[in-house]
Amino acid sequence: MRLPLESVPNFSEGRDRATIDALAEALSGSADLLDVHADPDHNRSVFTLVGDEDGLVAALLAGVACARERIDLREHEGAHPRIGAADVVPVVALDPADADRARDCAALLAGRIGTELQLPVFLYAESGGGRGPAFYRRGGPDELQARIDGGEIAPDHGPARLDARAGGVIVGARRPLIAFDVDLVTDDVEAAREIAGVVRERGGGFPGVRALGLFLPRAGHAQVSMNVEDYEAAALHEIVERVEREARQRGVEVSGAELVGLMPAGAAVAAAGSRLRIDGFNPEHVLELRLLRRGSPGPRAAG
Repeated sequence: MRLPLESVPNFSEGRDRATIDALAEALSGSADLLDVHADPDHNRSVFTLVGDEDGLVAALLAGVACARERIDLREHEGAHPRIGAADVVPVVALDPADADRARDCAALLAGRIGTELQLPVFLYAESGGGRGPAFYRRGGPDELQARIDGGEIAPDHGPARLDARAGGVIVGARRPLIAFDVDLVTDDVEAAREIAGVVRERGGGFPGVRALGLFLPRAGHAQVSMNVEDYEAAALHEIVERVEREARQRGVEVSGAELVGLMPAGAAVAAAGSRLRIDGFNPEHVLELRLLRRGSPGPRAAG
């Protein structure tokens, strides 16, 4: 069975329902929209859609065009860093064998955004030499434009000036990742930042984990916001346990966690196996996943 490609575009709007609905409609035109996650404190919406290459490119172009029309970064404020109305648009190979398909799709999309929508496009992840979105977001749109003007960075496609309203777009092919947030029972953002510094890879924490400590003014509490780029190397339940332990050491409790978008079944299976204490439990022991993989060679299930 050939799997579709996935995209998880992040748009800088999480409060205006009319705009979120317009984005959903645009993205649904030629691809299957599976999930919409909007957060008013982050002021950001994350959409999950799947399709073939042609359908996905058409849907994402329509979504970016809608964001350019409806979102004005000059009036935007929110907890999450951003450089564009359509801030980051990844293309994801659900099957590792489709990595080349994802890279080709991302390259086509990036070129068309630059040419047809006249927005500067910056390549990241597997399409951009491994650079992450944080490389471009540092300091926000004004700082990014200063870096372009100074010759440090050049857009890979499109004009050399960020659009006054819509900024730029970060595009690339990447592996599946899990975005999730852990909420703390405190308004102490410094505690959240310290915990984020402990669990993120750059601070010596879990491999492939990117983490930020944020304060959510509408919710009234601090949060550790994370992207897990390799859930096989960094199990979700172990990350949450570490966050809880670090929080307790600072006299803070964890109130819960929130998944942003969808997650691979393998990550849930790993957590379930650990909690149930089933030795050797893996996706091959899940009936529905075995049915999906009938056409692919793999290890036989025990028993």
